[in-house]
Amino acid sequence: MLLRKIVVATAATVALLAPATAATAAPERSATAPPATASPAPATGERLTSTAAEIAAAAAGNPVIVVGGLSGIASAYGPLATRLRADGYRVWVYQLPNLGLGDIPTSARALSSFVGQVRAYTGAAKVDLVAHSEGGLVSRYFIKSLGGTSSVGRYVSLGTPQYGTYVANIVKFLGLGSCAGIVACQQMSIGSSFLAGLNSGDDTPGTVRWTAVRTIQDELVRPVDNAKLADGATNVLIQSACPLRIVGHLGLVLDGTTYTVIRQALRDQAIRPNCFAL
Repeated sequence: MLLRKIVVATAATVALLAPATAATAAPERSATAPPATASPAPATGERLTSTAAEIAAAAAGNPVIVVGGLSGIASAYGPLATRLRADGYRVWVYQLPNLGLGDIPTSARALSSFVGQVRAYTGAAKVDLVAHSEGGLVSRYFIKSLGGTSSVGRYVSLGTPQYGTYVANIVKFLGLGSCAGIVACQQMSIGSSFLAGLNSGDDTPGTVRWTAVRTIQDELVRPVDNAKLADGATNVLIQSACPLRIVGHLGLVLDGTTYTVIRQALRDQAIRPNCFAL
């Protein structure tokens, strides 16, 4: 039964993305260089509500696209989109084609088209991407291999297996074939040719501001540190600042402390997670 649960979890890990829905807000202007790696400090009373000036700045800045993860339907990201809209951002939620089960570069080309639509609709030169799980790989491929450096200001990944996950490898170990035939799962396996290509050279190209968020309790990204990026990214481990905070893989989308990190990243602020945020 335990092995069966692992297989089910693996299949779920391989699918999170689909269409998109419009909203009402956006973040600040893109930065001119990737930030230096930062060690998040304990929260020091960060406000949980935005000022009128902050909301106005968000509304005037880049539109935000929330890119879903493995097997994730757009509605699962509704609570995150609602938080962002309350802070003034123009927000769209993007659900990957075929729930992200297919080829990641193909999903990235679809995301590229969607980014172009949002930019045309809003008149914005750039968008900011907040991407969960597989969505972070799709977004990163778009930026790195499809010219996305010119149209993305900020990239924030939540529990993305940047360097693969053993959860994907375990399906093959159990004798069920190469990820039971699921292409995205094969590509997220540690040592895959897709990840070798994606991770060759600079992890963080262009003038995009890169932030990668991870949690010790992530049950689908193992080892947890495979959710980190190199080359000037800001890597945030939630429990470094908030050791008692329990946040799972899906919880990164709903967790209040994680949201304070997302908001700070979109505002180009120092990362100081608020451990008591709901």
